[in-house]
This record gives sequence, C-alpha cells and structure tokens, in this order.
Amino acid sequence: MLRTIGLMSGTSLDGVDAAWVETDGEAIGRLGPVLTLPYDPALRRDLRQLLDRAPAMSPEDPFLLDCVARLTDRHVEAVRAIGWPADVIGFHGQTILHRPARPGMNAAGFTWQVGDAQRLARETGMTVAYDFRSADVAAGGQGAPLVPVVHAAMARDLPKPLAVLNLGGVANVTWIGADGSLVAFDTGPANGPLDDWLRLHTGEAFDRDGKLALAGQVDGGVMAHMLDHPWLLAPPPKSLDRLDFHRALRDAGAGALSPADGAATLVAFAAVCVAAAARHFPESPVQWLVAGGGRRNPAMMRALNAALAEPVRAVEVAGWNGDALEAQAFGVLAARTWRGLPLTFPGTTGCPQPLPGGRLVGSLL
Repeated sequence: MLRTIGLMSGTSLDGVDAAWVETDGEAIGRLGPVLTLPYDPALRRDLRQLLDRAPAMSPEDPFLLDCVARLTDRHVEAVRAIGWPADVIGFHGQTILHRPARPGMNAAGFTWQVGDAQRLARETGMTVAYDFRSADVAAGGQGAPLVPVVHAAMARDLPKPLAVLNLGGVANVTWIGADGSLVAFDTGPANGPLDDWLRLHTGEAFDRDGKLALAGQVDGGVMAHMLDHPWLLAPPPKSLDRLDFHRALRDAGAGALSPADGAATLVAFAAVCVAAAARHFPESPVQWLVAGGGRRNPAMMRALNAALAEPVRAVEVAGWNGDALEAQAFGVLAARTWRGLPLTFPGTTGCPQPLPGGRLVGSLL
C-alpha cells in the first residue's frame, strides 16, 4: 500500500484539511493524523474575490498568482504539520470556477482549480497528484463529484443501499447499491449561501449551532421561486458551482427577508433539494450518512430529518471522521492516480466510460 496525504480546500474557503491515509486506491488500511489549518482572514477575503473575478481573470493575473502562492504555502504547512512520511500527496487545490458542459451548451466544459503543485512538491520533497477534474470535464463529464469511489471503499461492510451526503458549500450525494453500483451528483446549495448570508447580515462566518435559522420562519414565496430553478429540474449527472444560485436568490426576493427568516429559508431549501435528489436513486437507501460542516448545524440536520423518510445520521456513527473525510478521499484518489485507476464513472459524473485522471509531479517519478 501507498502512504498518502490528502489535502482539501473546499468551497467554504475556511482553510485546508489534511489527512494521512494508507491505501492502494481500492482498499483503505491505516488512517493516520488529520488536521485543519485555517486560512488567515486576508487570504479568505482574497479567495472570495477570486471566485467573483475568475470568469474574467487571466491565469497570469498578479493578484491570482499572489493568492496561489499564499494558498500553496498554507498547504505546505499542512503537510509538515501532519509530520508522517508519505509516498504521494493528493492536492486538490482551490476551485475558483466550475462550468462543466450542460445540455444546450455549445462550448466545452471548463473547471479551474488553483494551486502550485510543483511548488508543493519542491517544498515537501514528495510526489504530488493534482488536477483531478480536468480529464473528466474534457471527456464531457461533470468533473464532480470525485469522492464516490472512496465512499464505496469506506462503506464496504455497511448495509446497503446507502446514501452518503456531504454538506459543504455545495451538497453532493453518493448512492451505493448492494451490488456496488454508484449514483452520485450535486443536490444543490448547502453551507455556501448560508455562510454568505450570515457574513452579510451578522458579520459571522457561519450560523453557530444553527441558532439564527432555528429562530426564523421559512418564507414560502422565496422557496417556491427557488424550487423553479432549471438546474434543480435537470436529471443527474450534474454539478454545481458555489455561486450558481446567488442571482436566483436575489431574484426570488431573499434580500427582503430578516436575517433569521433568510437563514431558515436557506436551510429548508438545502434540505428540500436533497429530498428531491432522492427521486433519482434506483431504490431508497436504508439510511443517510452525513459528512461535512453542515452535519454540525442542528437546524440543517433537523430539516433533513423532516424532509427524508429514512434515518439521517452523522457519519461518525459508522466510525468515520466527518471533518476529515474529503481530505482522506484525496489521499485515496492520489493513490488511484499513481496506479492509473479510474477516478470517475458514468454513474458519478456522466463521463462516457470509467476514466483515470489527475497528474503527477515530483522528484520520485
């Protein structure tokens, strides 16, 4: 087996998660240390600016290059803080633009993750696997989600069918059948719009303990408008950019809501989107396991339990680490890249056949 360190910087823009994993890309052996290194407020602010400016930004833009250097340095610090040796690092980087091909689009899809893999390899002395999404998007896939094959490996001994829901800035789900078949896609917004709402109306980074959402009332008019969004009506496979629903929220009149009612409505909308997504499963899961920051929001978990017929539980009931799961997954994906194994599948991204992906850089190659 390979010793790997997975690194993930998600759409919440709060920091880099790191995890040490022993794996051959198919089975998972030892799970080692995990940690999160927060971004400083200035980097977090600048990354949010990158998201806004990315559609018109040149890869040589000085502001972008400065952000990439600082982002990469934080990843170097995370690898050093893990402190365990590794054969390969799985470096996702930071997604600043994700526009995969969709029905009616004439142009090819596009996905952009920033981060300097060569710098990371040079500073750590380790081989780095990176650029995990581009090959899938180039082949007509959605480029996301990438983690389903890892969910399947971790859930090998759990009752099936099973749904694994990740609540990050965007929510994505993996349905795993008893025969190992996979269906996976983004379900809709999750923490991203809620965090942005809190930042705008309260100055807080997120809704701690779901208190604001629990104090509010769901606005039926805004909900109805949002549920007419064409993206929600499209069948999977499909993937979402963190900012895809911001204009729709504005057009729905969400800006007129009180802070509490806006938070309650965004939480309810996320849960209803998950329930709607379940219609695309071949059969109902026996349970939902929830990972990501959203599982710590009591308002979100209450809304999911109300919207779904099956039990909804945090992934910790299965012995998983819900904060480290995505970082651990990129350790596994790094091993799959090393071995040339597929990362994406027709049932997860809509690619035409199982596709390998990722690139390798480093002195050990």
